[in-house]
Order: sequence, then C-alpha cells, then structure tokens
Amino acid sequence: MKIGLLKEEKIPADERVVFTPKQCKWITENTNVNLVVQSSDRRCFQNSDYFNLGIAVVDDLSDCDVILGVKEVPKELLISGKMYFYFSHTIKEQSYNRELLQKMVQKNITMIDYEVLKDKNNKRLIGFGRYAGIVGTYNALLTYGLKSDKFFLKPANTCYGIKEVYKELNKIKLSAEKIILTGNGRVANGALEILRKANIIEVSKEDFITKTFNEAIFCRLDAMDYNKRIDGTLSDKYDFYNNPDKYQSSFLNYTKHADIFIAGHFYGAGSPYLFTREDAKSDDFNLQVVADISCDIDGPVASTIRSSTITNPIYGYNPETELEDNFKKRGVIAVMAVDNLPCELPKDASEYFGNEFINEILPYLIGEDPDKVLERATICKDGNLTSDFKYLKDYLNGN
Repeated sequence: MKIGLLKEEKIPADERVVFTPKQCKWITENTNVNLVVQSSDRRCFQNSDYFNLGIAVVDDLSDCDVILGVKEVPKELLISGKMYFYFSHTIKEQSYNRELLQKMVQKNITMIDYEVLKDKNNKRLIGFGRYAGIVGTYNALLTYGLKSDKFFLKPANTCYGIKEVYKELNKIKLSAEKIILTGNGRVANGALEILRKANIIEVSKEDFITKTFNEAIFCRLDAMDYNKRIDGTLSDKYDFYNNPDKYQSSFLNYTKHADIFIAGHFYGAGSPYLFTREDAKSDDFNLQVVADISCDIDGPVASTIRSSTITNPIYGYNPETELEDNFKKRGVIAVMAVDNLPCELPKDASEYFGNEFINEILPYLIGEDPDKVLERATICKDGNLTSDFKYLKDYLNGN
C-alpha cells in the first residue's frame, strides 16, 4: 500500500499534518506501507525534516492508493478513484461543501471522514479535540487577564509548543474567580489539563453555588447539570437525548456565581440553549469571559455572534445592545470564539493526531477490520453514497 500525505490547500492555510516526520519513519520501518509526503511550504514541519529521515518528498500523489489530509481538499485537486481521509464537513449537510461531495461522487472517490471513525460502541477514535480544549482554555485565561488587567499571557500561537504554554501559566494571577467548564469529552478533558496545570482547584457543583472561596476554583458540568424537565419530573440523560424539547436550561443557576465560562460541550440539535440574549441581560448574570470552544454561532451560547481568528481571538458582546462592543468595557462580555484552535499549536496537535491514527486506525487500514470501522466511516464509494449516509441524498442532489 502506498500512502501520501497531502499538502493542505484550503485557505486560510493550515499548518497541521496527519503524521510528523518521526511518525512517518516509524511507519515505514514497522509496516509494509510505502509512505510519501507532498511538498509544502506551509506545513509546520519542513520538507527537509521528512527528507532527512528518509521519507520521499514529492509533488504528485497520483500513484498513491490512500491520500491523507486534514482539512477539505479543493474539489479541483481531487484525484479520481483514490481513497481519501480528511475532515470533509459534509455529514451535517453543510451547504458550502455540497459541491465537494458531488465532485467526490463523480470521481469515484472513497471518502473516509475522521469525524465518523468510531468504535463498535460509537465512541470517536480520532480527532483534534484535546488540543481544541487545551488552547481554548489557555485562551480563556489569556482573555480574562486582558479583561481584568490582572496579568498578560503570550498568545499560544507565538509559543514554541505546549511546553512554553505550560510555562506561561505561571504568570496567572487569580484571587477568588469562579470558572464553569461544560462537557465530558475530548475537548473538556483537554480543558481540564490546562486548569489543573494552572493549579485551579476543582469543586463540586453544589459547593460552586453555595460556598465562597479564597482562591480560584472551577466546576465541571455535564448536560444533566444544567438541563431540567419543564414539567418538573425526574430527569435523566437518556430521556433528555430522546426528548430535548421537554427540557429547559437551568444554566443561570451557575452564571450567577461565575466569572468565566469555558464551553467544551457537544450541543445536540433541539436541545435548550444554555443562555439566551435575554438571559444575558439579567442583573445577576455575572460572566465576564466566555470561551466558546464549540463555537456554534447564534446558537446555545448567546454571546457567540461570530467566530474569531487566531490573530484576533477576542471580541466583546454587549448584552444590552446585543451587538459587538469593546471587550474591555464594564458590562461587556469578552468572547473568545476561535474556530480552529488546534492550529495555534500545529506541531503538538499533529503529533497527537498522528499517534491516534497509528494506534486506532492504521491497523484497520493495512490489516483486518472485523468491526468495519472504516466501512462505517465511508461517506461515498464507487460513485454512490454508502448505506449509512443515504440521508445525504437530497443534500447531494442540491434539493
């Protein structure tokens, strides 16, 4: 099998790559895979980093069996008949990528999307979520430092890797701030790493609401901590997943007491919004900083009115006017809503992602796949949508 690593062509440029040079070397030495790297001047690793470890750097991947990328491949660069792995952003019927899916079907491409690579228990096997959580939480603290004028952190994208990010955390000066973290997946676990590295103490949700502290603390909430049945009957997560319309948010119970909110949760369609624009106008709505790692625009976190960028990660949301404002102003929420957070630490994120691919996916690609992991993540093949993705038919046809 010959595998090629793509040059990322989507604009804005993404410096991440599926495998680091050392990972490529390991694969070539420990498997029967022939691996080549497409030449790129925008990758976080230089062409010479690969070449010096004996990995061929080429311009053309047309003789490869499998082609690995990170972001969407421009449709005009797709090679007919190949197996591709990348984040296609089509499975939610994203209108901006309809033509990409159409082109893949036309070109008889086998498209395997990282987002739907799951084990038999439906647990995701691979992703950049951990680094989204790490960088997003670091940015939350950076934003609070600027909002409060208490400290200044170096932007993560100017740090020389995760070790310098950890070192920067020593500059944090907090007193008795309270932080909410939502979620229990990869993103939230990445967020936990930073909060713990910053020596911020975790407390129970009960203590968060009822007690005062002389040091910065945080509590971690899952969906059932801030959603309750409208009729007041007993709530449970299975009922919530099946009947989200019968629930309402109780998130304001926590925002009364919190200074910073880090949104690391997955938001399911039809679920109640965590807080609305009207909620944010409340006199006891005390959030000063919202770090929306999930970044659902005009969605469950009302202050997220647009995404932000790595170079300009912070904007202000004025609850009274419902418009963007100076985030330093009193009463204005400082919002961090960067939608490509792992790109701030591309080398570390790539290494993490590559290790997951080698451990969780590569064995199925080059050997047996009894659980049909790859098959279940294949969106299209042989000029058709696969059975699990037939629901995309109208989207594919432009209906």
